[in-house]
Amino acid sequence: MRPRIETRFQGLKRMMILLLGLLVAPALPAQITVDITGGAVGALPIAVVPFAGEDDAPEDMATIIGEDLRRSGLFDPMPESDFLTRPSSRDEVQLQNWRTLGADNLVVGRIGREGSQYTVRFELIDVYTGSRIIGKRYTAEGDEMRRLAHTISNEIFEALVGRPGAFNTRIAYVRAEGAGEQRRFRLMVADADGGGAQTILTSREPLMSPAWAPDGERIAYVSFEGRRSEVFVQEVATGQRRSVASFRGINGAPAWSPDGNRLALTLSRDGNPDIHILELGSGETRRLTEHWAIDTEPVWSPDGRSVLFTSDRGGGPQIYRKPVRGGEAERLTWEGDYNASPDISADGKLLAMVHRRNGEFRIAIKDLETDATSVLSQGPLDESPALSPNGVMLAYTRSHGGTPTIATISVHGRAEADLVRSGGEVREPAWSPE
Repeated sequence: MRPRIETRFQGLKRMMILLLGLLVAPALPAQITVDITGGAVGALPIAVVPFAGEDDAPEDMATIIGEDLRRSGLFDPMPESDFLTRPSSRDEVQLQNWRTLGADNLVVGRIGREGSQYTVRFELIDVYTGSRIIGKRYTAEGDEMRRLAHTISNEIFEALVGRPGAFNTRIAYVRAEGAGEQRRFRLMVADADGGGAQTILTSREPLMSPAWAPDGERIAYVSFEGRRSEVFVQEVATGQRRSVASFRGINGAPAWSPDGNRLALTLSRDGNPDIHILELGSGETRRLTEHWAIDTEPVWSPDGRSVLFTSDRGGGPQIYRKPVRGGEAERLTWEGDYNASPDISADGKLLAMVHRRNGEFRIAIKDLETDATSVLSQGPLDESPALSPNGVMLAYTRSHGGTPTIATISVHGRAEADLVRSGGEVREPAWSPE
């Protein structure tokens, strides 16, 4: 097992020997921007025209919408420099101009202002028929405009793809800054494109493994504030929190059940790291696995009937599935000698994981219906995959020059977007529900 890789599986081993690789980093300022680093070969060409009146608005709506669509890997927004005209409504569109450019669809809009409120109108147009696929009008305050842009992206995505978008969701992650006595760990929540990042918890001690509740209002995570691992559940809006697991030994890797009433955890209070089920209402726990190996990184199946987890019971880390009511654990991954950190799509069809190939750790997707495995990321040190709620994109941690950052990539391997920061480490993304 390669010691430099910081998957949660190996993170559990670090817990056991109290060696946390998060503890060394330069003291640098924190800032996140989005840099689209991959292409979208085979994606649908679309033109998003700058909205009329956008110069007086607090956000560049067209740019946000275009980048949202590009990150999905299903669309290829055309560069603004190619536009021959800049219509703001369907009546102003000269279809031949856009057909010549090769656009399949066109987004136009207008922004008006009255007092502190903005009125935003947009239309999605089929370039070949000239028909309006969708058109809507919204009213928003200035500080709501970025979220409104993501809402419009969702509308466009669903109208053309036939499934919900995930651009208005959020990503939680851990940021580490500073060194020595100035070392700080922050639990962050940001928009799915990295914008609007906010700190919801700051600690002198490591924070790990954030996980969203199904209601999108709570986050479970591991904290070492008491110089030992402890699992907390925190309200995102209010900051109120409570400790839910502070047993002897390891308390780690929380994962919410689909009904939001239970957590699957890794606990070692009985001597060996195993998966346990914690009832949040009563505080009672039940041991799900009982094996000499390390069982960790649980994630629930969408129907709540089983838990997937990482175990080295077969000689190396592989992903298994076990019914919540008990029974034998079924091994799900067979390709390669290292598969860990599972996440499963909401429809139960796709399994995301860390996969070792040619000595490099990459993010892979396994189709559970066909057993086909596709490697998406480039490596060599990728970890912590988290699928978007619509199963179209995933976020993960990767290292550039030894510094962890968070990237997103489509499940087709297109349009990789790096959440680039000017300093510190960011890792362990968790995607919120819809």
